[in-house]
Amino acid sequence: MAVYALTGFSLVSLLSFGYLSWDWMKPSLVADVATDPMEKSLPPAFSRPPHIIFILTDDQGYHDVGYHGSDIQTPTLDRLAAEGVKLENYYIQPICTPSRSQLITGRYQIHTGLQHSIIRPRQPNCLPLDQVTLPQKLQEAGYSTHMVGKWHLGFYKKECLPTRRGFDTFLGSLTGNVDYYTYDNCDGPGVCGYDLHEGEDVAWDQSGKYSTFLYTQRVSKILASHSPKEPIFIYVAFQAVHTPLQSPKEYIYRYRSMGNVARRKYAAMVTCMDEAVKNITWALKKYGYYDNSVIVFSTDNGGQTFSGGSNWPLRGRKGTYWEGGVRGIGFVHSPLIKRKRRTSWALVHITDWYPTLVSLARGNLSNVSGLDGYNVWPAISEGKESPRTEILHNIDPLYNHAKCGSLEDGFGIWNTAVQASIRVGDWKLLTGDPGYSDWIPPQTLTNFPGSWWNLERLTDGLRKSLWLFNITADPYERYDLSDQRPDVVKTLLMRLVHYNRTAIPVRYPAENPRAHPDFNGGAWGPWASEDDAEEWEGIEEPLKSRNKKKCKICKLRSFFRKLNTRLMSNRI
Repeated sequence: MAVYALTGFSLVSLLSFGYLSWDWMKPSLVADVATDPMEKSLPPAFSRPPHIIFILTDDQGYHDVGYHGSDIQTPTLDRLAAEGVKLENYYIQPICTPSRSQLITGRYQIHTGLQHSIIRPRQPNCLPLDQVTLPQKLQEAGYSTHMVGKWHLGFYKKECLPTRRGFDTFLGSLTGNVDYYTYDNCDGPGVCGYDLHEGEDVAWDQSGKYSTFLYTQRVSKILASHSPKEPIFIYVAFQAVHTPLQSPKEYIYRYRSMGNVARRKYAAMVTCMDEAVKNITWALKKYGYYDNSVIVFSTDNGGQTFSGGSNWPLRGRKGTYWEGGVRGIGFVHSPLIKRKRRTSWALVHITDWYPTLVSLARGNLSNVSGLDGYNVWPAISEGKESPRTEILHNIDPLYNHAKCGSLEDGFGIWNTAVQASIRVGDWKLLTGDPGYSDWIPPQTLTNFPGSWWNLERLTDGLRKSLWLFNITADPYERYDLSDQRPDVVKTLLMRLVHYNRTAIPVRYPAENPRAHPDFNGGAWGPWASEDDAEEWEGIEEPLKSRNKKKCKICKLRSFFRKLNTRLMSNRI
C-alpha cells in the first residue's frame, strides 16, 4: 500500500485552506459581468464561415485561472468562459512541441514521429513536411491565416517555417523560450542568439518590447487591416507564461502581498496575459468580427510548479503524464454556440481542433486520412455526446525505461518499462516512468524555493511501473486500482499494443553545430538546405559573429536545469 506523508502541511490544514474541497462541478467563482444585450439578438446559427481565433498559452497551470479557484486574477478568461462553454474534460500534451504538433496536424505524436521530447534549436528536425496542416486546410477554405507567437515546430530549413506551413503572416519566435524583452535564447552555455521573426526575416527592430504586448498589438493590427466580410484564422500562441519569469512592474505590484517570489511574478504574467485576451476580444468587437467569431482558449501543457505554476489539486506537473501534466484549461466562447453558459464534461483532446475547426470553416476533410482528432463542435455547441471515447496520451520508446518494469509485469502483453499512457472511457493506464508524481499546493506562503517542498508525497513510486485509475471517480489519481482490476489493465494494455503497431519511427536527430546562431548573424533561423547539409558535417567550433547578441538568460536556464535534475534525483 502506498504511504503518504505531508511536508510542511497536514491534510487537515489543506482542507482548511479549501484546496481539497474544490468542487469540479461548481460554476465560475468570479461573478459574471452583465451580458451585452445585443448578444441576445444574435442568430443561433451562422450563415457564413466564422472567424476563428485560437489562443494558446504556455505553461499555464490547471489551477491558474480564476474559475478554478485560483488566487490569480483572470477576469477576462473567467467572463469569456462563463459566457461560453468550459471544457472540464479537456486534454493536452505534457510539453510544448507535442501539443503544438497535434493541434496543427490533428494527429497523435506517434503518427508524426515526434513522440520523444521536444524539437531542440540545434536539431535538423521539424514538423514532417508531408503533413497537411490546419492553416493549410483553412487556406483551402478561403481563409486568411495568421500566426502570432511561439512556433516551436522546427526551423532548420525554410520549408519548416510557419509561412511555408500555411500561415500568410508570422510574427514570433521559432525556438522554445526567449527573453520577453530582448528575445535572446540560449541553448546551452555560449550557444545564444536572437529569436524574433517577422515572416522569414529577423525582426531586430522589435527588440525591447514586452512580447505579450507586442503580440496583442499585432493581432489588433491584423484585424484592423482585414475585412470582417472575409473569414480569418488567427493563431495566437503566447509566450506567456513560460520562463523566464518576467512581467511589467505594474502587474507585479498587484501581487506584492504574495510571499512566494516566483508565484508573484508568475501571477503577474498570467494577469497581463488575461488583459491581452481582453484587448483581443475588444478588437474583434471594434472591427466587426465578434458576432461571427469563435474564440478557442487552450493551455499547451501543465504548469511548471517550481517556476510559480500550480496544477492543484491534480497530481504531477509539466512534463509528466499525471493529470497535472495533461489535463488542460480550455473553453470556447462564441455568439454562435447554441447552448451557452455551461460546463461541458465531453471528452476532448487537442487533436480534435483540427477536424472541428476545418468543419466549422466548411473545409474539405474527405482528402485527409489518418486523423486522430474528431469533430467535437456538436458536443461543444449543442451539448451532444462526444464522439471521442479514448485518448492515447503517448508512447515514448526513447524515454528512460523504468528499472522495475518488464514484459512479465505487463501480462506478456506490454513491456511496462516503456513510458506510455492511455485513457479509455473512465479508465487511465500509465506504464514506465510517468514523471514526477507529487501533489503540490499553490506556492503562496513562503519564498521560493522553500515553499516548493510543501507537498504531499507518494513514497512507493519508484517501485512501480504500472498504474490504473478510474479517472472520472478519482481525478486526483490517489487510488491505484491496477491490482484490483487486472481485467481492465489487460484491456488497456492491448489498446497500447494496437496504437504501437501504427507508430512511425521516432524523429529525434543529433544536434548539428551548423545551427549555432554565430553562423547566422547572431540569430536563430534556418541553417540547412539540400545542398549544404553534408558540407557542414563535422564542424565543431562555430565562428564568432560581429552581430552576435549577448544572451541574458543562460545562467538562469542553467540554474533551473540543475535544480530540476536535483529534484528529480531526490524523488522518494
